[in-house]
Amino acid sequence: MKCREVNFDGLVGQTHNYAGLSFGNLASGNNAGNIANPRAAARQGLAKMKALSDLGLKQAVLPPHERPHLPTLRQLGFQGSDREVFESAWRHTPELAAGCTSAAAMWVANAATVSPWADTADEFTHFTPANLTSMFHRSIEHETTGRILQAIFSDKNRYKHHAALPAGVHFGDEGAANHTRFCNDYGAPGVELFVFGRYAFQNNQPHPVEFPARQTFEASRAVATLHQLDPERTIFAQQNPAVIDAGVFHNDVIAVGDRNLLLYHEQAFLNTQDVLNEIRSKTSDQSIHLIEVPHAAVSVEDAVKSYVFNSQLLQTENDQTMIVAPLECQTNASVSAYLDELIAQDNPIQSVKYFDLRQSMKNGGGPACLRLRVVMSKQDIQQCEANVFYNDPLHDQLGEWVDKHYRERLSPAEVRDPDLITECRTALDELTQLLNLGSIYDFQRTSA
Repeated sequence: MKCREVNFDGLVGQTHNYAGLSFGNLASGNNAGNIANPRAAARQGLAKMKALSDLGLKQAVLPPHERPHLPTLRQLGFQGSDREVFESAWRHTPELAAGCTSAAAMWVANAATVSPWADTADEFTHFTPANLTSMFHRSIEHETTGRILQAIFSDKNRYKHHAALPAGVHFGDEGAANHTRFCNDYGAPGVELFVFGRYAFQNNQPHPVEFPARQTFEASRAVATLHQLDPERTIFAQQNPAVIDAGVFHNDVIAVGDRNLLLYHEQAFLNTQDVLNEIRSKTSDQSIHLIEVPHAAVSVEDAVKSYVFNSQLLQTENDQTMIVAPLECQTNASVSAYLDELIAQDNPIQSVKYFDLRQSMKNGGGPACLRLRVVMSKQDIQQCEANVFYNDPLHDQLGEWVDKHYRERLSPAEVRDPDLITECRTALDELTQLLNLGSIYDFQRTSA
């Protein structure tokens, strides 16, 4: 069956702001308190989607979440009208109010882990929303994420949707940001690589000391079990604790892979040679390409600053690989020089395309953070009832929607504006009709 990898990009939400909520994400902390431009952020994301769609790549969009998320604040004890709940939360517990106003759901690489039917024992495509328990502002996402994915992938004969893993320190799951799939062709059986930061039940194992390891081995193993993956075609690799302490909070900040290619920093993994040997062994039926980026060429510090590994690897129509990188890679001397050298070598990577994603990058999210990959056949795409697959009319409609509903600036003080409640709900109500998603948000389900 001829299949494609569809990139579902998260649309930046209306409350995009710089609150510095993500401990261990250096860009998030360094830009805390800056003034954001939600409209520009959304427009930058739309421009990337349009450009990739124009190149013949299959592109789709995922909607933002409802923010501020008042149901969470009510669950935490705040009472009264929506306005009273929001204002009271900001007065008494601003850290909770900030978390419930975060637009971090835009980074849909954390939304879920997806295993296509070619890899699973029951031949269903499996989805498991990430519980994101390491950060409060993201731990409130998974229920809405699940509803969005079920609305788009609704065929019960093709898709299985799991609940997020149990909350708690033992099963911290950060989704596809720590997951890579190797295959010859997207519709052929693949090998799935899960990268974790620590063992939850084995405290004597290596772990970071400065910043949290967000993904546990136990969570990765549980997702692989839920998805009915063949152990002989599944790999669990531990991330190097030292790079987590250097600001590499997810594997996709230090390594990126797609199909038969893995581009990784030499310090990305613990016991690197063992990891590479297992990849080679379990992908022995594939022409796997493992490209190590030396620390001498690109330091971990430059990797974190530029987000070169948070680029996308995309297969062009002539079966070559293109890197989609943020502009920060072009302006970083060592990274730019390395990429120029890389595409001149004899390997599948033949070109680099740079995008302005500065609004997202200032909060610590690059091109790869903004997308969730799903393998789909032509029939799957045609049978999908949601209007999420990118084309010129959809791009124009989304652009008009953004211009109509998004503010051009959002300062730390303006994030507290209770008018955002009505602004966001009005916009999202319109968006769900445009995308044909039904009632996916709590405010829609409550008022229905």
